[in-house]
Amino acid sequence: MDFATLFAWFVMGLLSLVVVAAIVGLGSLPGLVAKARCHPHAEAINVASWIGLACGGILWPFALIWAYLPFSSTTTSERSEVDQLRQQVATLEAELATMKSATTHTSS
Repeated sequence: MDFATLFAWFVMGLLSLVVVAAIVGLGSLPGLVAKARCHPHAEAINVASWIGLACGGILWPFALIWAYLPFSSTTTSERSEVDQLRQQVATLEAELATMKSATTHTSS
């Protein structure tokens, strides 16, 4: 083998490694973005991106868009707790209004 053949094999091997690295980087990108944003569906986004690449890359942009979509960080239990606290505040405000009206009636 001459030098040109060895050099050609080296370049093809290097290009193959670059292509594999690019595919792995693109495949993991939506999942990494979702994890960095603490997205509640980060694992599903990661799986969707790899499936999207396996389908020829057609579905991969949807996984990336999904990773950037805004999401609600509150869970159902947190929402119900907030609703309970709002009810307690409303009850306390009503009691305070009753106490204020009672003190104004007794002082006059």
